[in-house]
Amino acid sequence: METVTTETSNPFGMRIDGPAVYGYGDANADFHVFGDSPARHGGTATGVPFTDSEAGRRLQALVHELGFATDAYADEPDLSNLYLSYIHPGDGEPTPASYADQERFLDAELRAINAHILLPVGDRAFAYALEHHTSVRGKTDPRTSEMHATPVRGRGFLVIPVKEPTEWTETDRERLLATLRELLDGDYRQIKGVATTVG
Repeated sequence: METVTTETSNPFGMRIDGPAVYGYGDANADFHVFGDSPARHGGTATGVPFTDSEAGRRLQALVHELGFATDAYADEPDLSNLYLSYIHPGDGEPTPASYADQERFLDAELRAINAHILLPVGDRAFAYALEHHTSVRGKTDPRTSEMHATPVRGRGFLVIPVKEPTEWTETDRERLLATLRELLDGDYRQIKGVATTVG
């Protein structure tokens, strides 16, 4: 089932108190990248996740190379088959209470988009994905430095953890490219039918 919307910025009409950086991209995407917050991964000035930051420049260059974006970097990227969002879309420094409150917006986006591949960026995003969308919590190291680009089968998703882009070595970047190219070259859509089994 496809989501019927032509909007790329905040296509589901999310609203929270105060300034926020809402989800952005193809609402029918098979690949959903989500990071921590505007404070960590950028977008406060542009209103678009993974912009106006070094993390955003590195991530956008990679998704451009894979064919998800028309440009290597843009403040309003033209994305296909890719959606970007945050666990904590609100502006300002996150707190434990605000994380707990704002995770519901990501939960709603994940249900609405129903992507095949989740790409959590950074340790907090990966820990969230493990806890909420896999059965391997406690069996897998939630540090993306240990699990970077290593597929983890989840409940209805394949999770590909992504190390903080500002910490990538050339090996990290190439490893992530190789993992995603292999998925794109295969029939990754079959994942929805088998992802209830932990690999």
